[in-house]
Order: sequence, then C-alpha cells, then structure tokens
Amino acid sequence: MSTQEYFDQGELVAVLTAQPLDRTLDYKAPEGGCFLGAFVEVPLGPRKVLGVVWGPGQGGFDLSKARSVIRVLEVAPMREEMRVFLGKVADYTLTPMPAMLRLATRAPGLGDPPSMRKVYRLGNGEPDRMTDARARVLEVLRDYGGLAFTLKELAEQAGVTSSVVKGLVKQGAVREEDSPRDLPYPHLDPDLPGKALTDDQAAAVRKLQAGMRTGDYGTTLLKGVTGSGKTEVYLEAVAETLRMGRQALVLLPEIALTAEFLTRVEARFGARPAEWHSGATMTERRRVWRMVGQGDAQMVIGARSALFLPFRNLGLVVVDEEHDTSYKQEDGVHYSARDMAVLRAAICGARVILASATPSLESWANAEAGKYERLDLTSRFGDAVLPEMKTIDMRAEQMQPGTWVSPSLRQAVRQRIEKGEQSLLFINRRGYAPVTLCRACGQQIACDHCDARMVEHRFLKRLMCHQCGETKPMPEVCPSCQVEGKLAPVGPGIERLAEEAEATFPEAKIAMLSSDLFGSARALKAKIEEIAKGDADIIIGTQLVAKGHNFPKLTLVGVIDADLSLHGADLRAAERTFQLMRQVAGRAGRADKPGQALLQTFQPEHPVIRAILSGDEEGFWKAEAAGRQAAGVPPYGRMAGIVLSGPDVGPVFDIGNAMARNDAPIRQIGAQVFGPAPAPIARIRGRHRVRLLVKAPKGAPIQDALARWIAPLRLKGDIRLAVDIDPQSFY
Repeated sequence: MSTQEYFDQGELVAVLTAQPLDRTLDYKAPEGGCFLGAFVEVPLGPRKVLGVVWGPGQGGFDLSKARSVIRVLEVAPMREEMRVFLGKVADYTLTPMPAMLRLATRAPGLGDPPSMRKVYRLGNGEPDRMTDARARVLEVLRDYGGLAFTLKELAEQAGVTSSVVKGLVKQGAVREEDSPRDLPYPHLDPDLPGKALTDDQAAAVRKLQAGMRTGDYGTTLLKGVTGSGKTEVYLEAVAETLRMGRQALVLLPEIALTAEFLTRVEARFGARPAEWHSGATMTERRRVWRMVGQGDAQMVIGARSALFLPFRNLGLVVVDEEHDTSYKQEDGVHYSARDMAVLRAAICGARVILASATPSLESWANAEAGKYERLDLTSRFGDAVLPEMKTIDMRAEQMQPGTWVSPSLRQAVRQRIEKGEQSLLFINRRGYAPVTLCRACGQQIACDHCDARMVEHRFLKRLMCHQCGETKPMPEVCPSCQVEGKLAPVGPGIERLAEEAEATFPEAKIAMLSSDLFGSARALKAKIEEIAKGDADIIIGTQLVAKGHNFPKLTLVGVIDADLSLHGADLRAAERTFQLMRQVAGRAGRADKPGQALLQTFQPEHPVIRAILSGDEEGFWKAEAAGRQAAGVPPYGRMAGIVLSGPDVGPVFDIGNAMARNDAPIRQIGAQVFGPAPAPIARIRGRHRVRLLVKAPKGAPIQDALARWIAPLRLKGDIRLAVDIDPQSFY
C-alpha cells in the first residue's frame, strides 16, 4: 500500500465498499481531497454506498469515465492498524474484504449528520400563572445551574407530566433547544478508590499494571476459582489503562451479564462506560461507534463484535469467561473473538487479559508453552468457600416414572427451603421436552425444513425447531398416523423440570432462567436482579445461569443430567462438560454460607466426573492435552470445516466428492481430507448440508492450501460453500 496519506481533488483513489465485490473500485478524490482511511459515500450504479479510501487507484482505464467520490463523511478516518487488522482477519478466516468492512461499520446512519434532540433549559420569561407543578420544574432547573435536560428527564425530576414542561415553553419560562445526540461519554476516573483487595488479588494487580506500563503487547491468562474476584483484578488493569490515556474494551459472553457489571464499573470509576451489544438502541450504537473513533469513549463493554469498533488508542482487551463458546461467530464471518482479540492487541501494542475459572484448553496450552503469562487466584473473595461437590448415583435412586429430580436431591432442596436459602436445578435443555413421540406409530415430530426434532415449548403451546426457529402449534393428532391423544413428551427440558418442581415443592417460589423465555435483554436482566435479591426459592436454569451471575442466597446446585454432554463425536465434549459443571457448581455458596453441588449421574466413575469432584483441574487439563496431542487435533494440530449446502442433496454431494478427489493442495501440506459426509444436522431451513473436514499438522499453512483448493470451484445455482477455520462445533 502507498505511504501517501492524502489525495488531492481529482486524484484516483481505491475505495473498498461493503458490497459483495472481489476488489476495490477507483474513484476521483472529491473537492477538497481526502485522507487515506477516510469514510466516503460513492456512487455504485444508481445507488450511493458507504466505502473507505483504501489506497491509490489502480487506473488502467479511460480516466474520463471515472466517477467522483460524492462526499467524505464527518467521522474519524479508519486508522492503519484497523485496516491491517481487517486484512489479517480476512486472510485467517478466508473471508472477502467487503464482509470484513461490514463487520467494522455495523452502526446505523454513519453517513447522517449528527442527529439532534430537544433539550430544555431555564428561560427568561415568567409564567402568567404559577402552580405547584410549574414551580417544581423551575426549581429543578435553577438547582442544576442551567444544565440541559431531556423532556423525560426534566418531567421525572420535577415529578410532573411532560405537558407541564411544554406549557412553560410556550410561556417563555423554559427554553427548548436542539442539541447534538452523539455526545462524548462521561469521564471515568481511575483514581477513585476501588474495593479492598486480598493479598492474592493485589499481587495479580501489580503484575498486570506493570505489564500495562511497558506499553507493549502481551497476553495474560487470569485463572481464578469461581468467586475469587477476577473482575476486581482486571478492573484495576483497566484503571491503569485509563491513567495512561488509552482505551479499554471488556468483552462479555452474555448480554444478561452487563447489568451487574455496569453497576460495578460505575462504582469503581464514577460513571457508566459505553455499551455495544444487540440490546443497545440503534442511536446508542452509532454514538458508541463515533465516540470510540474520536477517543471520547474511554471504555466499552461489549459482545464479540465490539472488537471491530474503530478504537483510537486501544490499550487493553479483557475477554471475560474466555472459554465460552459464544465468542465463536458461527455464521457470516467465522471468527473467534478470543483469538482475534489477541491479534488486534498484537497489531496495536495493547495488552490482553483472558479471564476464566475454567480456561479453554487452547489458552491453557498457550500458557504452558510460555506464549501467555499465567496468573492464578486460588482463594474465594471474603468469607466464601468453594462448594462441596458430590455425585448422586442415579442407578441407586428409586425414581418414579416421568420424574427427573432424585429423592436425594429433593431432600437437599427441602433443607434449603427450610433455611430460607436458594437452590438451583440445572438442565442444559430449553423447552418442555426435546422429543414429541406418537405412542401409536412411533413417529417423532420433526421440523419440515431441518433434519432436527421439534422441541415442545408448553408455555407457548407450540413446537419449535432450535435450528431454524420454525414454530407450529402443538397438534392434537399425530401428523403421521392421524391418531388422536397419543402424542407424548420424551425426556425433560427446563419447562418440564419446572412443572415437576412446582408439584414437588408447592410452597416454594420458582423462577426459570432460559434465553427463550424472555422477550428482551432488559426483561432477562430484571429477572436476574429479582433472583439476586432473594425473590425465588428454587431457580430452574439452562447454561445461561453458569455465566458469572452472583446469587448471594444460593447454597445448593443440583445438576439434573451431568452426563448429557459427555457423549457424541465432539472432540471438546469432555472439556465442555468439565467447564460447565465447574461453572454451575461455582454459583453455590458465594457469601458466608457454605455451598453444595450435587451431580446426578449414571456414570460416577467416568474420568470427567471424577475430575470435577476431585477439583484436580491441572490433572484434568494435562490428561486432556495428552489425548489431543496424541490425536494431532487442536490445540496441537489444525482443523478446518467445509460446509456445502443447497436445496438438492445430489449436486451438493457431487461438489463434495469432486473436492475430495482433487485434494492435491491439501496433501501437499501433509494434511488429510475426511468426507464428504452428511453434516450431523443434514438439513437446515430446507438446505441439505454436506461436510468435509481438513486435519493438518500444527504449523501447516492451512489457509493458503484451502484457498488454492477452493479457487477452481464454480458453484452453480443456489449452492453455497462456507469455510470455518478452527471449528468449535461440528453440527
């Protein structure tokens, strides 16, 4: 790329757009010229589209036909480090650059001038008639020294309706003004006092802050038992970042975690940071994007896509619960936010903190190899102690048909209810029952568009496909044999477990936590806050509850089916079971009350179950690492998934077979191709899916080989190909 930073009017510039094209397009620089990295609006056919000036134009055509850039947008230009980052992610994930630019411009109205909103200040006039309500409005405005309020803020502060304020505007006693909406975020003060730290925490903070002060790239795995105060430790690293005048990004795996976390940040720094996730309003997303680029947002709390915000001076990225699978984007651009956070930090000389009680094997192995520093927090914060963990051997329990809570677990829950403490019953299945079976013909109700069983959601009175989202009313008769009254649920989901709990503990107040039971992120946050205050005796939850929530009164965790995720062909099955069980168990006993975790299992002698009970985490990781190393699979080998899909299975398999026959580029790097084979879920949304799996040695140039392998393909009709480097799931 040219080192030229500025292009004069009429000079040819290359513009990358977010349109699905395989190259940049040449345009003439507009009146007044433009900078490298400038966000611009350009004509493309009859449309106007957003683009970024990517370098000098290529030329090689009749320049009289070149069209001009329409205008340069009033936003900070894309920095070189961001252009490099997008290019490297594109190369790693084999993603076209326009798709990368779409990721980096996911804020609405970037081309719009900063929008205005109405604000209200003290006016010069006097009302013709003074009432108590009017007097309260004027008093608020005087008390705040002429500061501006929105209509809603002023009405709420004065305890009046908005019509009272509007009436004062007409009288001239209150002034209505237009004010820009995209304002800088309040200043965060790193020197406000933080929480008192344990010796363990203080030692970790000193090491992290020393790393920050070097100004160089580095990644630290912060491993701490659940409740050890990892958040307080990395917030002190954030404080050091802010003191240095740099920006911090904290990634969280779940929107529901942000409410409690924002409260902690505000308590530590005196103001709320910027938020970037699907629960934020469109207006707020645009404000975050603009202010981050201007350096007027010191800290962002976000979901994985916040990694693509245009930070002006990024100094620290924290990936909280770094082992969480939600950091892997499974559609569109297949990227791991954890891995790309490390890449982004390396490019801009920032630090990374990967925080988890149960790290991913990838991060554990990088720490073992010396690529990452590792800091351990070994004791729980305050008086809290780790929960006692036991199994309930389901082979010895006398279970009634159609029940899932064992007598031993029932007794333990009753004891907690009598003490006024909370219990959590955990099952990693949404809905009422995973399968609906006809007892007349044996047919299981399947999705019409996917190769998956429909899940009964009794609260909604509907069947739902968890692959494509298709729903249909719960039928009265079997769709296959037309017999009435023979459809029966098979197996438990969270709703069925709640039904059993209500019948077993009629005196208890029961709350359910599952992502599909709440219409909005705000409703879910509100429910979590209610439970944390003690507004439930029994919590019935899916894996949502394993993610960092603090329920002070929770002293018992009962895992209904600890064996559920041990089976299947997933190479990470043991790791994920271990992580999930340890995380769920860690919810118990966070205050001064000792906690207990009871795991219902039919395999108490299974090595993973034994590792969970013993707490020998290092022993588990070493054994798991040895097994993976022997098999040559991640993190000790490379893998890539290829998924071909189309409306008809024949042509899709034909392409898969042709790829397998012509695999010379793959064999040249010492790699193997497995497949083609039907994907485990062979049809989603009416599209048939065929998988190929590439397994390569650790240092093999797998991206280059894949690119050469795929290049000759000509996909006809509606057939699509998706490449997933380092796949996390194999569905």
